Amino acid sequence: MRESLVETLIGLAVVCAAGFFLWYALATGSDGGPSSGTNEYGVRFENAAGLAPGTDIQFAGTKVGTVRDIRADFDRDQALVTLAIDKRLELDSDTAVRVQSESLLGGSYIGIERGAGFDTIMPCEGDQTLFDDSGCGEILYAQGSVDLMTLFASFASGGDDGE
Repeated sequence: MRESLVETLIGLAVVCAAGFFLWYALATGSDGGPSSGTNEYGVRFENAAGLAPGTDIQFAGTKVGTVRDIRADFDRDQALVTLAIDKRLELDSDTAVRVQSESLLGGSYIGIERGAGFDTIMPCEGDQTLFDDSGCGEILYAQGSVDLMTLFASFASGGDDGE
C-alpha cells in the first residue's frame, strides 16, 4: 500500500510538471497575429529550402519574428514568404534578408540586415495585399538558402577550374 501511494505521488508530480511546461509553451511560444505587435512583410526567394511556417527571424542575433506562410509563384519560379516581424523594427527600403544555417547539422533562420535607406517599407493597408502590383510590404533584397552539400562537394572535388 505504501509503495502504491509513493508511485501515485510521483505520477502526480510528473503530470503537474508536464502541465506547467505545456502552459509555459503556450503562453510564450505564440507570435500572435498582426494585431499583437507584428507587421507582415513579404519576400521573394529563389530558394527557400529549410524554411517552414514558424521559422525564426533574427535581427542582431535576437528573435524579432517568425515565418507566417510560404507558397510558390509558378510564373516567376520563386517562393513567396510572408514574415511576421515585430512592429518596433522599422525596415528601410534597402533592408536585406537572407536564409542562414544555424549549424552544420541543419536548421535555418532568416537574418535581417537593415540598410541605411531614406524610405521605410510600408506594410500593406486597406485593400492592398502582399505580392500584388502595389509592392506594399515587400522586401526587395533577398538571398535564398545555400545547399551546403553541393558546396562541400565542390571543395572536395578541388573546385576543378581547368588547371
